[in-house]
Formats: sequence, structure tokens, C-alpha cells
Amino acid sequence: MIPAPIGLLAELTHRCPLGCPYCSNPLRLDRRSDELDTETWTRVLTEASELGVRQVHLSGGEPAARRDLERIVECCATLGLYSNLITSGVLLDRRRVMWLAEAGLDHVQLSIQADDAARADAIAGYGGGHARKLTIAAAVVAADLPLTLNLVLHRRNIDCLPAAIELALSLGAGRLEVAHAQYHGWALANRRALMPSRTQVAESAAIVKAARGRLGARLAIDFVPPDYYATWPKPCMGGWGRRSINVTPSGKALPCHAAESIPGLAFWNVRERGLADIWRNSPAFRAFRGTAWMQAPCAGCDRRAACGGGCRCQALAITGDATAADPACHLSPSHGEMLAMAEAESAAEESAFRHRRM
Repeated sequence: MIPAPIGLLAELTHRCPLGCPYCSNPLRLDRRSDELDTETWTRVLTEASELGVRQVHLSGGEPAARRDLERIVECCATLGLYSNLITSGVLLDRRRVMWLAEAGLDHVQLSIQADDAARADAIAGYGGGHARKLTIAAAVVAADLPLTLNLVLHRRNIDCLPAAIELALSLGAGRLEVAHAQYHGWALANRRALMPSRTQVAESAAIVKAARGRLGARLAIDFVPPDYYATWPKPCMGGWGRRSINVTPSGKALPCHAAESIPGLAFWNVRERGLADIWRNSPAFRAFRGTAWMQAPCAGCDRRAACGGGCRCQALAITGDATAADPACHLSPSHGEMLAMAEAESAAEESAFRHRRM
């Protein structure tokens, strides 16, 4: 029996004015003309609710580029789906934030690139973006919506972590998500420019631990370490085909946002098939669901059900084989190669970003 998914990541568009070099979108972005229309998203959300989904993460690109965002939020509210808007904030204003709140939006996750405008705008490749984010953070709090700030850490901003924690407090955020860059999509293309050192990663973990002890309930801080210095792998998206579905702007249903990097997988489209059928029967979702597909050392490991073999896209990127053990695992034959690569790239001279662009 396949359990029902908990979450749906609805990538409404790949359009975004920012050019973040760690963006998880694929290098080949969906065009506006290929995006699902409002009616199709309404059907997909209805099918998600019937399937058992309870949380919908409205993402992109920048979801506020969609003129029908309020209608999509209203559909979530009508269906009883908890809606989380994942946004850069730069295409929002106070009035639209209020409209979204009135439509039934439950939560806003606002990205920041650093604590100061000059560095943040340079990383995002978008002048004036940081100032707009601060304005929108205030608008979210004024609309009585819960606010989470998201900071992706890498070698060019990792030293700003203490100041970012203070910024989250000053803006009235209830939660700060500190996530080291995960090397897929644009981040993989920029890995040499982004990779921090092992020492920097350890220091960031210590800063978060100390802040949690100091702040208590004033600010919840989530911390996602990078896989390249790990000992054990993380389960991909809570486990491949176990907990969540990702629907791209053009309607392809994916087990994770980077799954298209794996050649040979067939991704069914919500334009042609129902979400329940995709979840239960799609070859892409079944490919790495469970443990039967695993080879050594995963096949004989007593942790295999918990980690699900780790990240399939990462295994492919490092070893060339999507069925291999995730190199983040110290039992993988490629673990040393991955670690050596991280240490070499973190010690290399800083290189220019390849900014994400449509």
C-alpha cells in the first residue's frame, strides 16, 4: 500500500526577475506559453486534496509573476489545503500581500540572499531587491501572516549568518530557514563559486546551535547542512515517492525538483493524467520508491529504509549512476571523491557566478 503524499510543490512559473546562482530550477526553464492555466491548476489542487495532500507550497521561479495567484490561493483555502507562498518578494507590494491574506493564504516564506543590500543584490543579480524584501516582510507581518525567512548559505555569504539571525528577529519572523546550497540545477553549475569549506560549515552549525539556545521560542531556526561534508545521506524529499509531489510549470509531475536530470525516466503530465494515477503508477515515481532497486552497499544496510538511499540526482552527478549509493554516505565507494572535490573547490579562488536567467 502506497501512503498518500503530504505535500505538493506547485511550481507555478519559472519566470523570476532574480538570477540566484543556487536556484534549484533546471537549467532549461519552462516558457510562459507552456505554463498550466488557472483551470488546470484548480483541477490539480482538487485532485491533490482528494489524494490526501494537506500542504501546498506555491513556488517558482517567482509565483507572484502569475496574475492568477490570488485565485490559486483561494482555491487552496476552499479545499482546506494549507498554502505556503515561497517568494522573493520583489514582485509583491503591500496591497497584493493584503489581497493574498484575504484570499486565504496561510504562510509566507521570503528569501533573502544576505543581511546587507549591496551583497544581497550582487548575489541575486537584481538591484534594489533587498530593500523591496524588507518592505514586503513588514507587509506580511502587518497582514498577520506567519513569516519565515529563507537564507541559502554558501562561501560568499556564510559569514553573514549571525547578522541574518538578528535581521529575522527585527523583521518579526517566526522562523528562519538556514539551508546550505544543495548542488542541483543552477547550484551544480555554480558549485565551484559556492562551495564553503568544512570549517565554515562547522562554524555555521555552531552559530545556529548557539542561537537556538539563546533565543528559544523567539525564533525557530531550521538548519540544512550540505551533503558534500556529510557522513550519512538525507532521504530525498523525505523519501523518493513517499511524501511529496512536485508539479512543474508545464505540468510534469516529479518525485523531486531535480528528477529531470536523470535520463531515462518517464514523467507523466497532469494535463493528460490524474494526480492519483501519477502518484501510484508513474514509472518515475516507482523507479526508486522503496528499497528493491538498491545495490550494495545500500541493499544490505540496516538504514536503507530510513534514508531511502539518499539523493538519486546527487548519485548521478558524482558517480554517473543514479542507482549508486549517494556519495554523501561514508559507506559509498565515491564518498572520498566527493569530499576531495568539495575541499578542492572550497579552497579555489573565487569565480564569477553564472546567474540564472530565462
